[in-house]
Amino acid sequence: MARNPSHDILFEPIKIGPVTARNRFYQVPHCNGMGYRDPSALAEMRGVKAEGGWAVVCTEQVELHYSSEITPFIELRLWDDRDIPALARMADRIHDHGALAGIELAYNGMNGPNLYSREVPMGPAPLPVATFTYDPVQARRMDKTDIANVRRWHLDAVRRAKQAGFDLIYVYAAHALGFLHHFLSRRYNDRTDEYGGSLENRVRLLREVTEDTKNAVGDICAVPIRISVDELLGDGGLYKEEVEDMIGLMADLPDLWDVTIAGWENDSQTSRFAEEGFSEPFICGIKRLTNKPVVGVGRYTSVDRMASLVRKGVLDLIGAARPSIADPFLPKKLEEGRIDDIRECIGCNICVSGDFTQSPIRCTQNPTMGEEWRKGWHPERIRPKTTDKPVLVVGAGPAGLEAAQALGKRGYDVMLSEAGTGLGGRVVLESKLPGLSAWIRVKDYRELQLRQLPNVEIFFDSRLIADHVMEFGVPRVVIATGATWRRDGVGHAHLQPIPIDSATEVLSATDILNGRLPAGRRVLVWDDDHYYMGGVIAELLAEKGFETVYATPASEASTWTRNTMEQHFIQKRMLEKGVEIRSFRLLNRVDPNEAILGCVFTGREESLNVDAVVLVTARLPNDELIIELQARQAEWADSGIESVTVIGDALAPATIAHATYAGHRFAEELDNPPHDGASLPFRREITALYPLS
Repeated sequence: MARNPSHDILFEPIKIGPVTARNRFYQVPHCNGMGYRDPSALAEMRGVKAEGGWAVVCTEQVELHYSSEITPFIELRLWDDRDIPALARMADRIHDHGALAGIELAYNGMNGPNLYSREVPMGPAPLPVATFTYDPVQARRMDKTDIANVRRWHLDAVRRAKQAGFDLIYVYAAHALGFLHHFLSRRYNDRTDEYGGSLENRVRLLREVTEDTKNAVGDICAVPIRISVDELLGDGGLYKEEVEDMIGLMADLPDLWDVTIAGWENDSQTSRFAEEGFSEPFICGIKRLTNKPVVGVGRYTSVDRMASLVRKGVLDLIGAARPSIADPFLPKKLEEGRIDDIRECIGCNICVSGDFTQSPIRCTQNPTMGEEWRKGWHPERIRPKTTDKPVLVVGAGPAGLEAAQALGKRGYDVMLSEAGTGLGGRVVLESKLPGLSAWIRVKDYRELQLRQLPNVEIFFDSRLIADHVMEFGVPRVVIATGATWRRDGVGHAHLQPIPIDSATEVLSATDILNGRLPAGRRVLVWDDDHYYMGGVIAELLAEKGFETVYATPASEASTWTRNTMEQHFIQKRMLEKGVEIRSFRLLNRVDPNEAILGCVFTGREESLNVDAVVLVTARLPNDELIIELQARQAEWADSGIESVTVIGDALAPATIAHATYAGHRFAEELDNPPHDGASLPFRREITALYPLS
């Protein structure tokens, strides 16, 4: 297929200082939860993106000195020469596929609590460290010697980055995550010397570090500046007009301007709270301030919009973090005219949770993300089948869809049986909730892939029982029948059902997803799940005019979403919708027309008058079919059945990302030798012991 000529502009080469990007697709720096612990896995992940057509592929922020580190987060380090080989491996993998390698050097300053090094943090002012976890640590004010030292340390890291083979070496002043941002912002900088006060003084250190870096790299490497255009705090923080003046003062000093919003949670908002291109009002106008190229992000998935941004002179390069995770081959697919084959980012930020949980990055849309080296998975290639035995997949939710399309691509004949009249399972239901419409892309991508596979048959309105499966006689059976939300109160807090009087209407999250609403007007949503479901159901009910009370044993609404950087957005939205939030509350029992809540600390009870209760607690696998089949296992061989495997929510309910991963894993591992658990099912790197002497 030929690409649309209107998209040709996206494939023009762009000169960035002394280097040239082969097209306008630019993977901006993004974290991944692997860092210094998993350097080979990280190198392979970046290399796959280069293979997928990204012209520039960058690291995450790289700690440049031991006196400023952000434990417990696991980022790359360039503390001394011993860190060069790990970074060189990454640069080499990026270069293997013709892309430019960028490195984002970071001195975290007041963002680094130094929990590992135990050094005293430094910043422009003596303030508490600005971390996500309110660490009881303060930074000391930097004096002139400190400033000179950090400039020297940054320069040492620049030389190491150059030695490692990087083509772009960043000066990082964005997201309120580094000392240069802190010097720029009056929120952090109350200095009265030449590094504080006036705009020119607050820019001084950024200029000096940029000049140091450019002098060190000469005509070998490009030097971008990454800067936040707005902190979204009005004149209480950095704001667009002020930062535009700063950029104007340094207009053509760097080789590229990478513009963002601060903080990270604002720059990477989920699709629930921000549309594609939400940052455009802040990006527009930057190009008129400089002759150097400008890159910016906006979770862009629309190719027409990307091309329009370039034509209108808003951006020179299309920056992406999350879209490059969802589909590392996005540029190559566009180049080949295969737009419909792109796995579009759904903006759920499950990728971000890897960084916050110090675990390898994962993606709802792309189950191979983070597994490129560990398991040898590739987002676009999968090994061919090794037998001619067909497979029956029961259930067309996210796990079943992923299994069916991946098995089909391997060449297996697949029968996909769905009890309903459409594909998608929980994805279809959840995408109808407020703000989650983009999640339907999980279904849409896989449905299109299945429609292109002649060896996959789809059967709707086919609720199978054991007799049906036995009659089919398909050798391999995969059960992906999903799960159902409980209505008995069992969850994290209560491991046994709670007392519920039948006089009060009690609904489960499944009832709400299926369109059922409470009969009365005053409703309690009790959330013991702690991810998005309880909060979004409370929001839905409030929108429908219900007097809604949200209670949770946690300290806040949807507390796990701190890992997706949206908890504060969720709680704000709920409060704006009129939801009453009660934290640290157990639901002890449901009496006639009242819910009895108990304080998680004191046990003191209170009565809440309600017409209905919605329980968002745990889920039960829909396991009727597997139980029936297991009871008849002695008959399998006579029916031609060799194996029955349960995957996804039908095995153990979890996130949609877990479900797509489970489906893909089954497809990848089918016909592998049996694994007994005695060895690891993936590769890992082990730290070498330091010599005793």
